[in-house]
Amino acid sequence: MDIPLNPKLLNQLIHGSAIDITDIEQAPIRSGFGEGLLIAGRTDSRVVALCCDLTESTKMDAFAKEFPKRFFEMGIMEQSSASVASGMAAMGKVPFLSSYAMFSPGRNWEQIRTTICYNDRPVKIVGSHAGVSVGPDGGTHQAIEDIALTRVIPRMVVIVPCDSIEARKATIAMAQTNSPTYLRLARGKTPIITTEDTPFEIGKAQIFYRPEQAPVKVGIIACGALVYNAIIAAHELASEGIGAVVMNIGTIKPMDRNAVIALAKECGRIVTVEEHQVAGGMGSVVAEVLAVEHPTKMAFVGAHDKFGQSGTPEELIHYYGMDKEGIKFAVRVVL
Repeated sequence: MDIPLNPKLLNQLIHGSAIDITDIEQAPIRSGFGEGLLIAGRTDSRVVALCCDLTESTKMDAFAKEFPKRFFEMGIMEQSSASVASGMAAMGKVPFLSSYAMFSPGRNWEQIRTTICYNDRPVKIVGSHAGVSVGPDGGTHQAIEDIALTRVIPRMVVIVPCDSIEARKATIAMAQTNSPTYLRLARGKTPIITTEDTPFEIGKAQIFYRPEQAPVKVGIIACGALVYNAIIAAHELASEGIGAVVMNIGTIKPMDRNAVIALAKECGRIVTVEEHQVAGGMGSVVAEVLAVEHPTKMAFVGAHDKFGQSGTPEELIHYYGMDKEGIKFAVRVVL
């Protein structure tokens, strides 16, 4: 493999055995944000946190306990909170604003656009409970449009970590930048793919899986919690003689254009995988890059112009074709 991965996952991949998810540690990606926020707060006294009545759900509770004078419970006022955070940033603070992604950036998009990004304020917007894997909360609470909403705003950086460790690293890195940033987080426990030694840099992608023997025929570009599904799909495809290289693209904007172009040139075909609408999401960014630099045949895994609905996370991931079988199907289609 090109970079360090979870040793238990790596061992299963290398030895070609069936993947046993019960042997791999799992944790909510949002927990990594909570850990990173606490570290950022200890490192920089300018870091403040604002939450919209979801302190425990968004994992801001540890920060609130340790830094009560730097934590602000804003109530269910997402629009006002964005403007307050912008004002704090104008006065030299580094504000982190958290809520469910459906409400921030969903409900307060105009305030984020005008008071934060238009004024180039380094506010960090944290959208938790994104994607259909929110489960029983249903379509009203399943943000599958938030990447599209944020990436089109000038100056906005968009990050989608693949596991709790990467989320912690991303949070710490965000606190040190002067850019408005959106961090997208999943709700439930997901496999920990990376390690403390796995590199993370805003704007950089990494190859997470490369088949040992099967000839490379397709590149899979994935983000968020679905990176794990992409790796498992590629592992199983390799046993069928179909070589698929998996790229984790944790930063949607600015996208690592060079890495995307290099993968397209190597593989000739690309499948993008995201827990989001395919229209306007990560796959659209990849397509925009390749349309200009290296036109490539593509397939898109994600929600195809549908709203979310109630169900278990596993049922919904399967229904929308985001599980390993859906990814393998997309690979066969593009081939």
